[in-house]
Amino acid sequence: GELGLLGMTVPEELGGSALDTLSVACVVEEIARWDGSLALTVASHNGLGTSHLLRFGSDELRRRYIPEIAAGRKLAAWALTEPGSGSDAAGMRSTAVRKEKGWVLNGAKMFITQGTVGDVFVVLTLTDPGKRQKGVTAFLLEKGMKGFSQRALHGKLGMRSSDTAELVMEDVFVEDWRRIGEVGGGFVDTLKILDKGRITIGALAVGLGRGALEESVAYATDRKAFGKPIADFQALRWMMADMATELDAARLLVWRAAFLCDEGKPYTREAAVAKLFASEAACRAAAQGVQIHGGYGFTKEFLVERIYRDVKLCTIGEGTSEIQRLVIARELLKA
Repeated sequence: GELGLLGMTVPEELGGSALDTLSVACVVEEIARWDGSLALTVASHNGLGTSHLLRFGSDELRRRYIPEIAAGRKLAAWALTEPGSGSDAAGMRSTAVRKEKGWVLNGAKMFITQGTVGDVFVVLTLTDPGKRQKGVTAFLLEKGMKGFSQRALHGKLGMRSSDTAELVMEDVFVEDWRRIGEVGGGFVDTLKILDKGRITIGALAVGLGRGALEESVAYATDRKAFGKPIADFQALRWMMADMATELDAARLLVWRAAFLCDEGKPYTREAAVAKLFASEAACRAAAQGVQIHGGYGFTKEFLVERIYRDVKLCTIGEGTSEIQRLVIARELLKA
């Protein structure tokens, strides 16, 4: 909060840094180079919860919550995924039923980043289940609301210091002023949030992949076998060259999508391309990094072990690689 990392996308008049998308991508990459979990916290806080509230919330909601969020006094979370629906976001079962002066929410959300440590939650629900996508509406909930509980999820493969939780809503009453956007407009808003979020996940993946590469170069230079540094062996040199080539390409794809976003041009396809390529390139880099480290890469003594576990999330979160391919193909066929 003191460094301004939790208000990067917030306008200056609301206490933020007003950074553009390209700058945010660079920040996320740099953090991810050293700590994927911290980068995920920063990326999701800025790119999901805060972004949704900032872009689609009322003036009252923005004035009341954004300054606290930008200062880091409140951590934002975003709740879309459910126990029975992930990629099929329109298949959610959480509901919001209109009551006098507000709504009553019921249902559960799963795999929510900042789920137990978050203070404010942008929650997507069905206000008209019969309309599926056209019946989705977003609301702002706060920790401590009656009937709103959080349960931490443990035993994850990676990103272990990033908080992940299940959220449960049992007859949670929410005043209408906490509604974000139009009734039934939540799904369209969500797609816009995911487009931009894929850029930061791509940047996060590049940072993790870069970590694997830089750690491997340092290790290969220091480690000796057969009387010389293993970096002298052509097989390892080619592995590191491939890692560097793919990661450079991934970074440029992320930057292209960020540039288009900042210029106000369509970038749905470019964001999906960046997220797909960067996440899979980073996974390959992490695997090669472990291989270069040999037996030591299989231990917690070296950073590549953690990178190997952390980076897998990038092919799953904010749309799996398969979903990215569907988005890319859809955009191509639309054109």
